[in-house]
Amino acid sequence: MKRVLIIGATSAIATACARLWAAKGGEFFLVARNAEKLEQTAEDLKGRGAKNVHLYQMDATDIAAHPAMLQQCMSALGQIDIALIAHGTLPDQKACEHNVEIALAEFANNGTSVIALLTLLANQFEIQRCGTLAVISSVAGDRGRPSNYLYGTAKAAVSTFCEGLRARLFKVGVHVITIKPGFVDTPMTKGLPLPALLLAKPEQVAERIVKGIESKANTSYTPGFWALIMLIIRCIPTVIFKRLNL
Repeated sequence: MKRVLIIGATSAIATACARLWAAKGGEFFLVARNAEKLEQTAEDLKGRGAKNVHLYQMDATDIAAHPAMLQQCMSALGQIDIALIAHGTLPDQKACEHNVEIALAEFANNGTSVIALLTLLANQFEIQRCGTLAVISSVAGDRGRPSNYLYGTAKAAVSTFCEGLRARLFKVGVHVITIKPGFVDTPMTKGLPLPALLLAKPEQVAERIVKGIESKANTSYTPGFWALIMLIIRCIPTVIFKRLNL
């Protein structure tokens, strides 16, 4: 039985992961902004076999609220076996280009708040000397593309932070996995002109995340073919890359 903390627990990918853990009798501490959706998620997980579900309403960008959340989580669970950070937004790149406040707010949501949570959680995991920190980054962080470079910059920061954190926590028996989804069919991507052949369901992504955690993978591209796609994209020379509309 796993004791699982999920931040951004009402997102499609997080919910799909939680359902897999619930089927094995997991105990949960779920964190999200929307109290109604949290309640709905809790009832769903209980119906799927979750041992217990604790709820905590919090905006992840409110960094001052993080310590109280973690304290409540530790009181409820006693120990965290898996922490999944799954919150984030998909910004309007054009809006970010023309409005500094929007750009910084989106970077805070997708980058700064994640790093703040990881810093706090890392210290707790270091005390435990066990457990897994799983962080949803994105393939967008592998290279800056004109269509979403604000989002990609935030995700690149998260991925690099995770790489250093992984090396630090490995020495005390704690694992850090960076999850890099490609295009996923979620409410966040609804309406976007995404290629159907590359569009994954949240359930597919969740299965790979859970398997990656179990196998102690360092980085998990999901679906797996994105590892090859991004390898090709990273290898495109800058002189050519800057002329592409990606």
